[in-house]
Amino acid sequence: MRTIVDLPDDQIAALKALAERNGLSRAELVRRAVAVYLEQRRVPAGDAAFGLWRKRDEDGLEYQERLRREWDR
Repeated sequence: MRTIVDLPDDQIAALKALAERNGLSRAELVRRAVAVYLEQRRVPAGDAAFGLWRKRDEDGLEYQERLRREWDR
């Protein structure tokens, strides 16, 4: 997918020099940089749910017990 990104002239120049040195296109350098950035900020699956209950007024154990009482009906 194509996208447009505005970069300052000094970053474009640095990308061009790096691309020429490494035999890569600027687009490939940007793709790799984005991949590294996203990987560094990825939230591990187990951590995604951490803290979801903190804004609830009901205690988690009480909630669990209330739901289980519904099964007896």
